[in-house]
Amino acid sequence: MMTKVNSNIFDIMEEWAPSSLSYEWDNPGLQIGSYHNPVKKIMITLDVLESVVDEAIENNVSLIIAHHPLLFKPIKKINVDIPQGRVIHKLMQHNISVYASHTNLDIAAGGVNDMLCDALQLKSREVLAETSGQKLYKIVVYVPTSHINEVREAFHTGGAGYIGNYSHCTFQAAGKGSFKPLEGTNPYIGNQNEVEKVDEFKIESIVQEEKLSQVIRAIIDAHPYEEPAYDIFPLENKGTSLGLGRIGALDHAVTLGAFCRHVKAAFGISDLRVSGDLTKEVKWVAILGGSGEKYIDTAKEKGADVYITGDMSFHAAQEAWQCGLSVIDPGHYIETIMKKGAKDYLDDKLTNDNIEVIVSQVNTEPFQFM
Repeated sequence: MMTKVNSNIFDIMEEWAPSSLSYEWDNPGLQIGSYHNPVKKIMITLDVLESVVDEAIENNVSLIIAHHPLLFKPIKKINVDIPQGRVIHKLMQHNISVYASHTNLDIAAGGVNDMLCDALQLKSREVLAETSGQKLYKIVVYVPTSHINEVREAFHTGGAGYIGNYSHCTFQAAGKGSFKPLEGTNPYIGNQNEVEKVDEFKIESIVQEEKLSQVIRAIIDAHPYEEPAYDIFPLENKGTSLGLGRIGALDHAVTLGAFCRHVKAAFGISDLRVSGDLTKEVKWVAILGGSGEKYIDTAKEKGADVYITGDMSFHAAQEAWQCGLSVIDPGHYIETIMKKGAKDYLDDKLTNDNIEVIVSQVNTEPFQFM
């Protein structure tokens, strides 16, 4: 079994939450360390604080995957007398790499905001604040009849052929292919310098932009020809909407007070802040992990009865209250839900690798509730 290096893990994370989804001001990806270090043990954390690094050292971790980037802005010096400098120094001393998946993991399907929705059991969910739509392509490949099944399956294993709740969506048509192998070739069918005519099938399917390269690799690996012929066409079809936050529905309407109790139980918190009439019934819930007060109007326009987000300021909450939108602020730290989600994802992807993935036990919530 080939030993995985950091870049292999980064690629796995990119499949889930491509860095291209992140906001311009964000800094996802490698923060400290090397792309080439062998991966021995991975630890998932929300934040990279000194206590978290100490925990990683104690557990012989070689790679930390964090939600919040350690480095948001370029640094001009590393002063080991201040917290950030000590963190960087310890990481480099112990050859521990750090990778961050931030707003891209917030936006990605199955990412932080979907995890929060899962915890609240929200149904019929949609993106709250759309940032982009997935770009779609049609990929067409020509294959001899002997390898139709293998190449068609490669479409699926590479990630093509998903339309709504359907998978393995392809179209195929029979035809006649012709080619002439030149000097230096080793043709699967035919002889050098002779025109060959072959019964072939055209197989085509739809693929999201972020999966296009891996679909092409899967097809080439499954195809018998030295030089498989394939075409790629950009489509005007609108793919899945991508963006921050989600809006979804509860199974049935409950009072705001009862829903607050549900939120506390779902996120394992003892306290939260809420504005609005506690006796009013709510059903449609908007949620955005992290700091989302600037999306109050969006939540209202989308038809939310209540909006859940962290770091809500006084005047923003007042504005929501005046326009009839209830607001729940359970704190920024509910994003810690990503630790288990990321571990589950990596455990599934690394099933056949001897790599342990652990979750940081350090509480990085700066606030205490009294």
